[in-house]
Amino acid sequence: MADFALAAVILHYGRPEITKRLHRQLMESDPSWLQRIFVLDNHAPQPYPHAWQRLDSNLYWAGALDYCLRFFSSQGWSHVWFMNNDLYFVSPAPHLQRVWSRLQVMEKSIGPVGVYSPSFEQHPYHPQMVAVPGMAYRRAVFVDGVAPLISLDCWRDVGGLDFQDNPYGYGVDVFFSWSAFRGGWPVIVDHEVRVRHVHHSTARTIPGFLKIAASLEQAYLEQRLGPNYHNFLAQAKKDFTDEERL
Repeated sequence: MADFALAAVILHYGRPEITKRLHRQLMESDPSWLQRIFVLDNHAPQPYPHAWQRLDSNLYWAGALDYCLRFFSSQGWSHVWFMNNDLYFVSPAPHLQRVWSRLQVMEKSIGPVGVYSPSFEQHPYHPQMVAVPGMAYRRAVFVDGVAPLISLDCWRDVGGLDFQDNPYGYGVDVFFSWSAFRGGWPVIVDHEVRVRHVHHSTARTIPGFLKIAASLEQAYLEQRLGPNYHNFLAQAKKDFTDEERL
């Protein structure tokens, strides 16, 4: 693996012990990747003591992702894997090396992948993200933003992350990955790399956050996908192709 290839970033906000659980899991599963694992403290009220950087203010999800994409691009990295701190891998280790190897095999047959995501044991919003036993991976139209692995070539090709009117980020993940799909980049959900995640576990602890985020998401998606975006996304969730082998 090239020295500057995949940067694995954990976004810290909320309880440090939650971040520590994922941080420790990755360090233990992939000890040779220690220099490629980064915890970004998004100016959390409870700082993370082992953070790579602590931001001067809370940039929220989209702002923090944009910060990482710009930073690692400027340093010559090729991919950023941006993970919520409250997920946990339930598929076999090593997690980082396995994903990187699988991604390289996929790309030999389908070309450079734009956006990749692990699958989930269950998902309350996006059924296309749920793992299917016996299948290798899924070519989807868009992915959830809990743990997107983004090609920086793809990010540059689609014009960057469109988030200025929606820093909270709800809907930004959908539109960005759909933009990658629309631009001809494969958007992948890996059935054989699975995570467990409790949605909104941190957001629920912040008074009023989910209400504001939902309002911003609605305005954001209406502006970009039209007033019937709910119908568009409902159909897009069903528009996928599963592959049985890499």
